[in-house]
Amino acid sequence: MKRDFTKLLDISEKEGEYLLKRAHSLKRHRAVKHARLPLAGKTLAMIFEKASTRTRLSFEVGMRELGGHAIFLSPGETQIGRGEPVRDTARVLSRYVDAVMIRTYLQDVVEELAKWAAVPVINGLSDLYHPCQILADLFTIEEYMGNFRDVKIAYVGDGNNVANSWLEASILFRLNLAVATPPGYSPAKDLLEKAAANKHFHCVTDPYDAVKGADAIYTDVWVSMGQESEKKKRRQVFAGYKVDERLLGPAKRSAIVMHCLPAYRGEEISEKVFEKYSDVIFTQAENRLHVQKALLEWLIADKKM
Repeated sequence: MKRDFTKLLDISEKEGEYLLKRAHSLKRHRAVKHARLPLAGKTLAMIFEKASTRTRLSFEVGMRELGGHAIFLSPGETQIGRGEPVRDTARVLSRYVDAVMIRTYLQDVVEELAKWAAVPVINGLSDLYHPCQILADLFTIEEYMGNFRDVKIAYVGDGNNVANSWLEASILFRLNLAVATPPGYSPAKDLLEKAAANKHFHCVTDPYDAVKGADAIYTDVWVSMGQESEKKKRRQVFAGYKVDERLLGPAKRSAIVMHCLPAYRGEEISEKVFEKYSDVIFTQAENRLHVQKALLEWLIADKKM
């Protein structure tokens, strides 16, 4: 039976723990040359309807380091861009490749692809979820703090796809998570209802309340791809949600600051705070590679836990 990764809640807590443990091992042994590569002869199709730096590089390099091959497909180079039904593209790709990664706008497209494809489908990003990013973020928190279960994580900013996937993480792992968004910009309602069952989760509008006693403060852009027409309004609405030295005041002195990039200094994060925690932020970016290698190996090679 094939497995898909369209959102974080597609996996179990045990499977999530396995993927993170495997990612740690892959990172430690990255320089070791193995005689047998788990994805030798395997091919990943990568469909990009949204531009990317980290997603493309991490998946492409990851496949190569595991012995496989990745093919980049833009809308203009496939029949999807000319209106071919997603279900037809899914069935065609299944005859050629061993897995499909898609970075797109609509979550419905990801789920339609997964429904019709005979091979695993990975959500590289949609407007609703960013599951690969959050796995890498949990991995990063483990590296810096030893684990993610005994720390408080505060997300400040837009209730976007990253925030939604953080809510899924809080549901899956029962995280101590606080989310602060402006009124009208909260994460998905159904996820808020599910996350509310976790007594360690709360969603507020006051960012200072969210970061109080936090071990990790997390932010993302205020204007995501496709929202450019809202830029002026969003800058006004989110003005009080900038992660700067003042906002870090209520957090623990040992707290780290995280950002999934790209970052717009002076908007969601100050230049000074970004540079102070740049090692954490760029380690996050690197860790996309290690986590996604674990995910690719698990999905394509049917790696047992």
